[in-house]
Amino acid sequence: MLRLTPVVRSLIMINVIVFVAAFLAGSIMPQVDIGYCFGMPGAGSDDLIHAYLSLFNVKTDCFKPYQLFTYMFVHGGFMHIFFNMLSLAFMGPILETYWGTKRFTIFYLVCGIGAGIFNIFIDQFLGLGSFSRMVGASGAIYGILMGFGMMFPNMEVQLLIPPIPVKAKYLVFILGALNYMMDPSGNTAHFAHLGGVVFAYFLVTAWKREGGNY
Repeated sequence: MLRLTPVVRSLIMINVIVFVAAFLAGSIMPQVDIGYCFGMPGAGSDDLIHAYLSLFNVKTDCFKPYQLFTYMFVHGGFMHIFFNMLSLAFMGPILETYWGTKRFTIFYLVCGIGAGIFNIFIDQFLGLGSFSRMVGASGAIYGILMGFGMMFPNMEVQLLIPPIPVKAKYLVFILGALNYMMDPSGNTAHFAHLGGVVFAYFLVTAWKREGGNY
């Protein structure tokens, strides 16, 4: 049975509440025109939650800086939120127990916001990974995965499918490869996932250099 720590429990609750709110908003409230974001008024619409909390491309008229924070609490479907929250529930409590509530919260937010910034940088300056908008906690979750792999590289994690134990240091590469194979078309923000990993790596490395209770 999973034992959720305070921050992990709160994060899961917030994500579930926002997911349910988005579903209700799409069912009982008028749709919001997002076509104008791309210079095509009336060409598309979405529920209130996704229309305002998603991270829109900086080239569009709908981008707002606050979306770098809000996008990680919005998800595109049940399977999207289910696997993100399941990963958080499995690995998050171990890191939160080890680091403490404050440091874990900082780590999660830095990885999530950093993932969004990284994706924008790749799109703006390198012309790769173009996206219209982005949702989901995946960047933060990949950061959790990377942090877990760095802190407890030899800890074995029991996979669900197939039901075999895998060391954390290998799990990072396995999930990264699976993520790309499941959607090589670019509909998934692969660079945002990579951004979460990159920010996690540098943050954990910096904390290790500080010594003490990193």
